[in-house]
Amino acid sequence: MKISTRGRYGIRAMVDLASNNGKCKSIRSIAKSQGLSETYLEQLFMPLKRAGLIESIRGAQGGYRLNRPMEEITAGEILEVLEGSLYPTECLSGHDDSGCGSHYCDTCVAKRLWATLYKQSSDLLESVTLADMVSDLENIK
Repeated sequence: MKISTRGRYGIRAMVDLASNNGKCKSIRSIAKSQGLSETYLEQLFMPLKRAGLIESIRGAQGGYRLNRPMEEITAGEILEVLEGSLYPTECLSGHDDSGCGSHYCDTCVAKRLWATLYKQSSDLLESVTLADMVSDLENIK
């Protein structure tokens, strides 16, 4: 599994929002503190907003904030919104257009490896919350 800039920057931006104690934070402020483009950050926030992870507030004190407690939002949830499927191979997703060939699926010696990789990485990503990452951030500072 390879996490793209969408996933990496999205996690950073979400940790930034979470560390703001429920207050709104502007795109400009997040972009500046994370060294990211405002335009790119806006593109990342659209699907996060649609997924209900963040909300936007209009007005002078507006901006973005988490839509749920940081203890309830996992790294896996954020990555799935931004990256799509986290399956390491298409054959696990049930939408195998990769050319693997469904007639080999039942006897594929590697499928168990891919399933184990997915299960362990998914379990890890679902066990780490924004609250955990904010705590890690505070320990770094």
